[in-house]
Amino acid sequence: MRSTRLDLALETGALPLPDAGSIVVFRPRLGDDLSALPKERLLIVQGFKPDHDHFAAKGYRTALTPGTGHAAALVCLPRAKAEARALLADACAALPLGAPVIVDGQKTDGVDALYKELRALGPVSEALSKAHGKIFTFPASAALQGWAAAPRRIEGGFLTAPGVFSADAPDRGSALLAEALPAKLPARVVDLGAGWGYLSQHILTRDGVKELHLVEAEAAALDCARQNITDARAQFHWADATSWQVPHLAGAVVCNPPFHTTRDADPMLGVAFLKAAAKMLAPDGTLWLVANRHLPYDPVLKAAFREVEDIGSDRAFRIIRASYPNRR
Repeated sequence: MRSTRLDLALETGALPLPDAGSIVVFRPRLGDDLSALPKERLLIVQGFKPDHDHFAAKGYRTALTPGTGHAAALVCLPRAKAEARALLADACAALPLGAPVIVDGQKTDGVDALYKELRALGPVSEALSKAHGKIFTFPASAALQGWAAAPRRIEGGFLTAPGVFSADAPDRGSALLAEALPAKLPARVVDLGAGWGYLSQHILTRDGVKELHLVEAEAAALDCARQNITDARAQFHWADATSWQVPHLAGAVVCNPPFHTTRDADPMLGVAFLKAAAKMLAPDGTLWLVANRHLPYDPVLKAAFREVEDIGSDRAFRIIRASYPNRR
């Protein structure tokens, strides 16, 4: 969809690019085709590890932060409004005043509302609509400085950032899982998909824990976790949880797996987390899991573990203990 709009905008002249200089592209996703743009001039800024690695493998320059002095920017809108605003502020800060900021997004990403907001702040090009989305440009200015990402303190004193999962408050499922954890845990524990560290904090209060691995694909969330979790037993890994290799088999994995890759549910993402967790565990290890009731995890769990037991629930979530991973 993004490539359809980029191609049309370039063909019609609605998207004039500077003749020289680098073009920084914020948050493109794995399925995005950027071949309409000059590859040798692009810098991909992406903090989500699977997407970051995808573009790096294709030979694009990649980074976690944009730097400054670029000739133009393309912002691929995320779903979260606060994150979208922060990215636009970052784009303006990375460019000279007046340089073009290109904005592309689906209607479901709130592109229409954002377009109206930007028009109220200054000049914006006419939007080109195609494939259930819009693409438009505006000149970089200081007017968006107030949109810059601002970390915030939430319940419990945790630091979060715009766009990370459960940025406004601890997730209900994670809270239920934290309450269900036993008083004693094994020496080596993995928090798989650790986010900004809520479950990790609770894991570290349990007896027996000597080593905790926080595995998180979103760099912004892991940066928050580093500030929230200052215990020397914690080790931080910016990694795709579905492919990360534990240095030594763990006695326990604690997990509240994601199940969205877009606005639509994708249970296979959670399934990949469960299979990865089973491979990380020692033969007598245990997975402590919270899952939405509607997710079809039971067949996967029963195939991957010899013992599977529900140990708690509410109307929306199940707490599951799965032990003794199968080595078939």
